[in-house]
Amino acid sequence: MKLKRFISMVAFTCVGALALSACGGADADDGQVTLSFTWWGSDTRHQATEEIIELFEEENPGITIEPSYSDWDSYWDQLATQTAGGTPPDIIQMDDNYLREYSQRGALLELTDVDVSALDEESVENGRTENEGLVGITTGVNAMVMMANPDIFEEAGLELPDDTTWTWEDYREITTQISDDVEGVYGATGPAAPADLQIWLRQQGKHLTTQDSELGFEVRDAEEYLEHLYHLMESGGYPSASVIAEDQTPGPDESMTGSNEVAMGMWWTNQLPAISGASGTETVPLRMPSHSGSAEENGMWYKSTMLLSVSSQTEHPEEAQQFIDFMVNSEETGLLNGTDRGLPSNPEVRDAVFDQLEGPDLTASEFIEEIEPEIAAQPIEPVPAMGFSAMQEILQRYELQVFFGDLSPAEAAERMVAEMEQELEAP
Repeated sequence: MKLKRFISMVAFTCVGALALSACGGADADDGQVTLSFTWWGSDTRHQATEEIIELFEEENPGITIEPSYSDWDSYWDQLATQTAGGTPPDIIQMDDNYLREYSQRGALLELTDVDVSALDEESVENGRTENEGLVGITTGVNAMVMMANPDIFEEAGLELPDDTTWTWEDYREITTQISDDVEGVYGATGPAAPADLQIWLRQQGKHLTTQDSELGFEVRDAEEYLEHLYHLMESGGYPSASVIAEDQTPGPDESMTGSNEVAMGMWWTNQLPAISGASGTETVPLRMPSHSGSAEENGMWYKSTMLLSVSSQTEHPEEAQQFIDFMVNSEETGLLNGTDRGLPSNPEVRDAVFDQLEGPDLTASEFIEEIEPEIAAQPIEPVPAMGFSAMQEILQRYELQVFFGDLSPAEAAERMVAEMEQELEAP
């Protein structure tokens, strides 16, 4: 069942004292406040978060945090089930793809008590919707980049491209040459939906969805993009359709990028340590290619790595916001998180974290700061519309139909746009 239709079954306000007691955490007889906190992530994130919880509880002896975590896929099913059942966690690790879907149905609290005065303005706006206000606090930022394996480039006799000037045509030539010259290796893996299409559209002054929650592009835009992908596979720069299909779901460790089977792959900057660790090489983040060859027109943007939200059903809104404030404004918390939740959105915390970074974490963080002037020259990416969480599945499905030759780019574009528009209009 699609998430927003699942959530729409729920009445997000509890009526009466008996119903209210079933929503959110409850006070123990001794006045102790208990809050539930859920997140997704790796074992490293779980360990760091549990240490953060211990630190918070030491400084706030009247509050207990009950942790719950899972992998990405099961996380959203579980959260939807809890929300539909009227038992959501008090504190929720949120992704911007789902922010509107929860907030516009009344599931999230407006975070008026979290101090965001020190946070980057763009980071704050990433968690704000027009009608509900500030419903998510950005923990940190990252960017979709092209991760390059320097060892494979060396084996192909190529230098890494100048990522401040390279174009999509350069990208296709490089990937094709590597596929031809290095045995058992492809130039690049397939696209990373939906960020792949978002970047392509941003390079043309458009968006996947607009600030008014409408589709931000036309059939012709989609057709040109799908033709671009098909030509990459047809030229040999991308693997065959069946190989692309297999590489769409694995995490960094199991991916073709992490297994040294491709020279380049699209990943978020906070995934650089995992990619480098899995591949055994010092993976290099590169700016995305562009149509014009200008870094200021490469379509990249700072994405909230994740956000923190509070359930509108919580019995303890003040304490829940107190915990979020601690997560984003405490230097001690920042040092425990490192860059796992993105480069901290609080500049003071970011400075403290920078002093402790080394290796791939430092490389990713320095890259994020290096591209800041280029990011500032480009439009802010709108908060994803309701229905956005389905965009990835729709886009990947039609991309694969083009790769497999089931549909032409023109046919796929027509159907894809219609399906996306229907998804955005669905109640």
